[in-house]
Amino acid sequence: MLRLGNISLDVPFYQAPLSGYTDRAMRVLAHKYGAPLTYTGVILAKIALHKKAFNRLFFQPGDDEGLVGAQILGGDPDVMAEAASAFVNVGFGLIDLNFACPAPKVLRRQSGGYLLKDPETAIKIVRFVRSSVSCPLTIKLRAGFDKSQESMDKFWQICKGAIAEGVDALVIHGRSVKELYRNKGDWEVLSEAKSRFPQTTIIGSGDLMDAETIVERLKSSGLDGVIIARGAIGNPWIFNETRALWKGRPKPEIPQLTEQGEVYLKHYEMIAETRPMLKSVRYFRKFAVGYSKHHPQRKLVQADLIAAKSRDEIYAAVKKWYGVG
Repeated sequence: MLRLGNISLDVPFYQAPLSGYTDRAMRVLAHKYGAPLTYTGVILAKIALHKKAFNRLFFQPGDDEGLVGAQILGGDPDVMAEAASAFVNVGFGLIDLNFACPAPKVLRRQSGGYLLKDPETAIKIVRFVRSSVSCPLTIKLRAGFDKSQESMDKFWQICKGAIAEGVDALVIHGRSVKELYRNKGDWEVLSEAKSRFPQTTIIGSGDLMDAETIVERLKSSGLDGVIIARGAIGNPWIFNETRALWKGRPKPEIPQLTEQGEVYLKHYEMIAETRPMLKSVRYFRKFAVGYSKHHPQRKLVQADLIAAKSRDEIYAAVKKWYGVG
Protein backbone atom coordinates (compact mmCIF):
# COMPACT_ATOMS: atom_id res chain seq x y z
CA MET A 1 0.00 0.00 0.00
CA LEU A 2 1.17 3.55 -0.74
CA ARG A 3 -0.30 6.50 1.13
CA LEU A 4 -0.44 9.94 -0.48
CA GLY A 5 -2.15 12.30 1.91
CA ASN A 6 -5.71 11.05 2.35
CA ILE A 7 -5.42 8.63 -0.59
CA SER A 8 -4.20 5.04 -0.28
CA LEU A 9 -3.08 3.06 -3.33
CA ASP A 10 -3.21 -0.72 -3.18
CA VAL A 11 0.29 -1.08 -4.67
CA PRO A 12 3.42 1.07 -4.19
CA PHE A 13 3.77 2.26 -7.78
CA TYR A 14 1.86 4.33 -10.33
CA GLN A 15 2.19 5.96 -13.74
CA ALA A 16 4.49 8.97 -13.77
CA PRO A 17 3.68 12.31 -15.35
CA LEU A 18 5.51 12.19 -18.68
CA SER A 19 5.55 15.23 -20.92
CA GLY A 20 4.27 14.53 -24.41
CA TYR A 21 3.04 11.03 -23.54
CA THR A 22 0.64 10.70 -20.61
CA ASP A 23 -2.42 12.15 -22.29
CA ARG A 24 -5.91 10.70 -21.92
CA ALA A 25 -5.21 7.74 -24.22
CA MET A 26 -2.17 6.53 -22.31
CA ARG A 27 -3.93 7.08 -18.99
CA VAL A 28 -6.98 5.04 -20.00
CA LEU A 29 -4.82 2.09 -21.00
CA ALA A 30 -2.60 2.33 -17.93
CA HIS A 31 -5.69 2.29 -15.70
CA LYS A 32 -7.16 -0.68 -17.57
CA TYR A 33 -3.95 -2.66 -17.13
CA GLY A 34 -3.42 -2.05 -13.44
CA ALA A 35 -2.11 1.45 -12.69
CA PRO A 36 -3.83 2.64 -9.48
CA LEU A 37 -3.03 6.28 -10.30
CA THR A 38 -2.06 8.12 -13.48
CA TYR A 39 -0.98 11.67 -14.22
CA THR A 40 -1.19 14.22 -16.97
CA GLY A 41 1.95 15.27 -18.73
CA VAL A 42 3.37 18.51 -17.40
CA ILE A 43 0.95 21.43 -17.84
CA LEU A 44 1.97 25.07 -17.77
CA ALA A 45 0.37 26.66 -14.72
CA LYS A 46 -0.32 29.92 -16.54
CA ILE A 47 -2.91 28.22 -18.74
CA ALA A 48 -5.26 28.40 -15.76
CA LEU A 49 -5.23 32.18 -16.16
CA HIS A 50 -6.76 31.88 -19.64
CA LYS A 51 -10.23 30.59 -18.87
CA LYS A 52 -11.42 30.06 -22.45
CA ALA A 53 -8.34 28.06 -23.40
CA PHE A 54 -8.49 26.17 -20.11
CA ASN A 55 -12.09 25.13 -20.66
CA ARG A 56 -11.41 24.00 -24.23
CA LEU A 57 -8.58 21.66 -23.34
CA PHE A 58 -9.15 17.94 -23.52
CA PHE A 59 -7.15 17.00 -20.43
CA GLN A 60 -10.02 16.89 -17.94
CA PRO A 61 -10.12 13.34 -16.55
CA GLY A 62 -12.86 10.91 -17.54
CA ASP A 63 -14.47 8.11 -15.59
CA ASP A 64 -12.54 5.49 -17.58
CA GLU A 65 -9.21 6.91 -16.37
CA GLY A 66 -9.60 6.12 -12.68
CA LEU A 67 -7.74 8.36 -10.25
CA VAL A 68 -5.80 11.08 -12.09
CA GLY A 69 -3.41 13.74 -10.85
CA ALA A 70 -2.25 16.90 -12.60
CA GLN A 71 1.38 17.96 -12.78
CA ILE A 72 1.88 21.71 -13.11
CA LEU A 73 4.93 23.76 -13.99
CA GLY A 74 5.73 27.39 -13.34
CA GLY A 75 7.84 29.79 -11.31
CA ASP A 76 5.28 32.20 -9.88
CA PRO A 77 3.84 31.07 -6.52
CA ASP A 78 0.55 32.92 -7.01
CA VAL A 79 -0.01 31.47 -10.49
CA MET A 80 0.91 27.98 -9.34
CA ALA A 81 -1.57 28.21 -6.48
CA GLU A 82 -4.35 29.44 -8.76
CA ALA A 83 -3.60 26.72 -11.29
CA ALA A 84 -3.62 23.98 -8.66
CA SER A 85 -7.03 25.08 -7.45
CA ALA A 86 -8.37 25.23 -11.02
CA PHE A 87 -7.19 21.71 -11.83
CA VAL A 88 -8.72 20.29 -8.67
CA ASN A 89 -12.00 22.01 -9.53
CA VAL A 90 -12.21 20.19 -12.90
CA GLY A 91 -11.75 16.77 -11.33
CA PHE A 92 -8.08 16.01 -10.69
CA GLY A 93 -7.50 14.18 -7.43
CA LEU A 94 -3.88 15.14 -6.74
CA ILE A 95 -1.43 17.90 -7.63
CA ASP A 96 2.25 17.39 -8.43
CA LEU A 97 4.63 20.35 -8.68
CA ASN A 98 7.37 19.99 -11.28
CA PHE A 99 10.75 21.08 -9.90
CA ALA A 100 12.58 18.65 -12.16
CA CYS A 101 12.12 19.36 -15.88
CA PRO A 102 15.57 19.76 -17.52
CA ALA A 103 14.36 21.19 -20.86
CA PRO A 104 16.42 24.30 -21.78
CA LYS A 105 13.33 26.40 -22.59
CA VAL A 106 11.89 25.59 -19.15
CA LEU A 107 15.15 26.47 -17.40
CA ARG A 108 15.29 29.78 -19.26
CA ARG A 109 11.87 30.61 -17.80
CA GLN A 110 13.17 29.84 -14.31
CA SER A 111 10.76 26.95 -13.89
CA GLY A 112 11.07 23.19 -13.53
CA GLY A 113 14.58 22.10 -12.66
CA TYR A 114 15.76 25.70 -12.38
CA LEU A 115 13.94 25.95 -9.06
CA LEU A 116 16.48 23.56 -7.54
CA LYS A 117 18.84 26.56 -7.65
CA ASP A 118 16.30 28.76 -5.86
CA PRO A 119 15.11 27.07 -2.65
CA GLU A 120 13.29 30.15 -1.39
CA THR A 121 11.01 30.33 -4.44
CA ALA A 122 10.51 26.56 -4.55
CA ILE A 123 9.43 26.44 -0.91
CA LYS A 124 7.23 29.49 -1.37
CA ILE A 125 5.46 27.74 -4.26
CA VAL A 126 4.80 24.73 -2.05
CA ARG A 127 3.44 26.99 0.69
CA PHE A 128 1.10 28.88 -1.64
CA VAL A 129 -0.16 25.73 -3.38
CA ARG A 130 -0.64 23.89 -0.09
CA SER A 131 -2.83 26.74 1.12
CA SER A 132 -4.94 26.62 -2.06
CA VAL A 133 -5.78 22.90 -2.23
CA SER A 134 -6.72 20.22 0.29
CA CYS A 135 -6.00 17.26 -1.99
CA PRO A 136 -2.73 15.31 -1.80
CA LEU A 137 0.23 17.44 -2.90
CA THR A 138 3.53 16.03 -4.13
CA ILE A 139 6.64 17.55 -5.66
CA LYS A 140 8.84 16.07 -8.36
CA LEU A 141 12.54 16.85 -7.98
CA ARG A 142 15.82 15.78 -9.45
CA ALA A 143 18.82 15.05 -7.24
CA GLY A 144 20.20 18.58 -7.45
CA PHE A 145 20.74 20.97 -10.34
CA ASP A 146 24.22 19.54 -10.78
CA LYS A 147 26.54 17.32 -8.74
CA SER A 148 28.19 20.11 -6.74
CA GLN A 149 27.98 20.22 -2.96
CA GLU A 150 26.23 23.58 -3.14
CA SER A 151 23.58 22.12 -5.39
CA MET A 152 23.01 19.14 -3.08
CA ASP A 153 22.75 21.46 -0.08
CA LYS A 154 19.98 23.37 -1.88
CA PHE A 155 18.29 20.09 -2.79
CA TRP A 156 18.15 19.02 0.87
CA GLN A 157 16.99 22.51 1.85
CA ILE A 158 14.05 22.22 -0.57
CA CYS A 159 13.17 18.75 0.68
CA LYS A 160 13.18 19.90 4.31
CA GLY A 161 11.27 23.09 3.54
CA ALA A 162 8.62 21.35 1.45
CA ILE A 163 8.02 18.82 4.21
CA ALA A 164 7.64 21.64 6.72
CA GLU A 165 5.04 23.27 4.44
CA GLY A 166 2.94 20.11 4.40
CA VAL A 167 3.78 18.33 1.14
CA ASP A 168 2.48 14.76 1.16
CA ALA A 169 5.34 13.11 -0.74
CA LEU A 170 8.68 13.82 -2.37
CA VAL A 171 9.09 12.20 -5.78
CA ILE A 172 12.79 12.12 -6.61
CA HIS A 173 14.57 11.26 -9.86
CA GLY A 174 18.11 10.06 -9.23
CA ARG A 175 19.83 12.26 -11.82
CA SER A 176 20.70 15.93 -11.61
CA VAL A 177 19.11 18.44 -13.97
CA LYS A 178 22.40 18.81 -15.83
CA GLU A 179 22.66 15.07 -16.42
CA LEU A 180 19.40 14.98 -18.38
CA TYR A 181 19.07 11.22 -19.04
CA ARG A 182 22.78 10.44 -19.20
CA ASN A 183 24.37 7.96 -16.80
CA LYS A 184 22.41 5.77 -14.43
CA GLY A 185 20.09 7.22 -11.84
CA ASP A 186 21.60 7.43 -8.35
CA TRP A 187 19.29 5.42 -6.11
CA GLU A 188 21.61 5.85 -3.13
CA VAL A 189 20.62 9.50 -2.81
CA LEU A 190 16.98 8.42 -2.90
CA SER A 191 17.59 5.97 -0.06
CA GLU A 192 19.42 8.75 1.80
CA ALA A 193 16.32 10.94 1.46
CA LYS A 194 14.26 8.24 3.19
CA SER A 195 16.88 7.98 5.94
CA ARG A 196 16.85 11.74 6.48
CA PHE A 197 13.07 12.03 6.41
CA PRO A 198 11.74 8.68 7.66
CA GLN A 199 8.24 10.01 8.40
CA THR A 200 7.79 11.40 4.87
CA THR A 201 6.60 9.40 1.86
CA ILE A 202 9.57 9.17 -0.52
CA ILE A 203 8.96 7.92 -4.07
CA GLY A 204 11.74 7.02 -6.48
CA SER A 205 12.12 7.47 -10.22
CA GLY A 206 14.62 6.52 -12.88
CA ASP A 207 15.49 3.61 -15.20
CA LEU A 208 12.44 1.51 -14.32
CA MET A 209 11.93 -0.21 -17.66
CA ASP A 210 10.54 -3.62 -16.64
CA ALA A 211 8.61 -5.26 -13.83
CA GLU A 212 11.61 -7.14 -12.46
CA THR A 213 13.66 -3.96 -12.00
CA ILE A 214 10.71 -2.14 -10.43
CA VAL A 215 10.16 -4.83 -7.79
CA GLU A 216 13.88 -5.09 -7.08
CA ARG A 217 14.12 -1.33 -6.50
CA LEU A 218 11.09 -1.38 -4.23
CA LYS A 219 12.65 -4.11 -2.12
CA SER A 220 16.23 -2.80 -2.02
CA SER A 221 15.87 0.97 -1.77
CA GLY A 222 13.78 1.28 1.36
CA LEU A 223 11.51 3.79 -0.39
CA ASP A 224 7.76 3.93 0.00
CA GLY A 225 7.06 3.65 -3.71
CA VAL A 226 8.19 4.32 -7.27
CA ILE A 227 6.75 5.89 -10.41
CA ILE A 228 6.86 4.20 -13.80
CA ALA A 229 7.70 6.57 -16.64
CA ARG A 230 9.47 5.54 -19.85
CA GLY A 231 8.94 1.86 -19.10
CA ALA A 232 5.19 2.34 -19.67
CA ILE A 233 5.48 3.95 -23.13
CA GLY A 234 3.84 1.53 -25.55
CA ASN A 235 3.69 -0.97 -22.69
CA PRO A 236 0.56 -0.64 -20.53
CA TRP A 237 0.99 -4.28 -19.49
CA ILE A 238 3.92 -3.30 -17.24
CA PHE A 239 1.50 -2.39 -14.45
CA ASN A 240 -0.18 -5.81 -14.26
CA GLU A 241 3.21 -7.48 -14.63
CA THR A 242 4.57 -5.48 -11.69
CA ARG A 243 1.43 -6.17 -9.64
CA ALA A 244 1.90 -9.90 -10.13
CA LEU A 245 5.58 -9.95 -9.15
CA TRP A 246 5.03 -7.63 -6.20
CA LYS A 247 2.31 -9.90 -4.83
CA GLY A 248 4.43 -13.04 -5.31
CA ARG A 249 2.64 -14.36 -8.36
CA PRO A 250 4.27 -15.44 -11.65
CA LYS A 251 4.74 -12.72 -14.23
CA PRO A 252 1.97 -12.89 -16.87
CA GLU A 253 2.89 -14.15 -20.30
CA ILE A 254 3.54 -11.63 -23.07
CA PRO A 255 0.13 -10.68 -24.53
CA GLN A 256 -0.98 -12.53 -27.64
CA LEU A 257 -0.28 -10.69 -30.89
CA THR A 258 -3.97 -10.08 -31.43
CA GLU A 259 -4.27 -8.33 -28.06
CA GLN A 260 -1.17 -6.26 -28.79
CA GLY A 261 -2.64 -5.14 -32.09
CA GLU A 262 -6.03 -4.34 -30.60
CA VAL A 263 -4.46 -2.21 -27.85
CA TYR A 264 -2.27 -0.43 -30.40
CA LEU A 265 -5.31 0.51 -32.49
CA LYS A 266 -7.36 1.52 -29.45
CA HIS A 267 -4.52 3.80 -28.36
CA TYR A 268 -4.35 5.39 -31.80
CA GLU A 269 -8.11 5.90 -32.06
CA MET A 270 -8.25 7.69 -28.71
CA ILE A 271 -5.49 10.02 -29.88
CA ALA A 272 -7.32 10.60 -33.16
CA GLU A 273 -10.40 11.76 -31.24
CA THR A 274 -8.67 15.06 -30.42
CA ARG A 275 -6.33 15.55 -33.39
CA PRO A 276 -6.65 15.76 -37.17
CA MET A 277 -5.62 12.59 -38.97
CA LEU A 278 -2.13 13.67 -40.08
CA LYS A 279 -1.26 15.13 -36.69
CA SER A 280 -2.53 12.05 -34.88
CA VAL A 281 -0.45 9.76 -37.08
CA ARG A 282 2.73 11.79 -36.57
CA TYR A 283 2.12 12.10 -32.83
CA PHE A 284 1.50 8.37 -32.45
CA ARG A 285 4.76 7.25 -34.08
CA LYS A 286 6.70 7.70 -30.85
CA PHE A 287 4.65 4.92 -29.26
CA ALA A 288 5.52 2.42 -32.00
CA VAL A 289 8.93 1.61 -30.53
CA GLY A 290 7.46 0.51 -27.21
CA TYR A 291 4.63 -1.51 -28.69
CA SER A 292 6.82 -3.31 -31.20
CA LYS A 293 9.22 -4.58 -28.49
CA HIS A 294 6.75 -7.35 -27.67
CA HIS A 295 6.70 -8.68 -31.23
CA PRO A 296 9.15 -11.43 -32.31
CA GLN A 297 9.85 -9.44 -35.51
CA ARG A 298 10.42 -6.23 -33.56
CA LYS A 299 12.61 -4.30 -35.99
CA LEU A 300 10.47 -5.04 -39.04
CA VAL A 301 7.27 -4.23 -37.18
CA GLN A 302 8.70 -1.01 -35.83
CA ALA A 303 9.80 0.10 -39.29
CA ASP A 304 6.33 -0.47 -40.77
CA LEU A 305 4.50 1.22 -37.90
CA ILE A 306 6.74 4.28 -38.01
CA ALA A 307 6.50 4.48 -41.81
CA ALA A 308 2.69 4.68 -41.74
CA LYS A 309 1.49 8.07 -43.00
CA SER A 310 -2.28 7.69 -42.62
CA ARG A 311 -4.89 5.89 -40.57
CA ASP A 312 -5.35 3.33 -43.34
CA GLU A 313 -1.62 2.61 -43.40
CA ILE A 314 -1.57 2.15 -39.62
CA TYR A 315 -4.39 -0.35 -39.89
CA ALA A 316 -2.68 -2.13 -42.79
CA ALA A 317 0.55 -2.49 -40.80
CA VAL A 318 -1.28 -3.80 -37.74
CA LYS A 319 -3.23 -6.24 -39.89
CA LYS A 320 0.02 -7.46 -41.47
CA TRP A 321 1.91 -8.03 -38.22
CA TYR A 322 -0.78 -8.62 -35.61
CA GLY A 323 -3.66 -10.09 -37.62
CA VAL A 324 -6.26 -7.59 -36.48
CA GLY A 325 -7.69 -4.31 -37.78
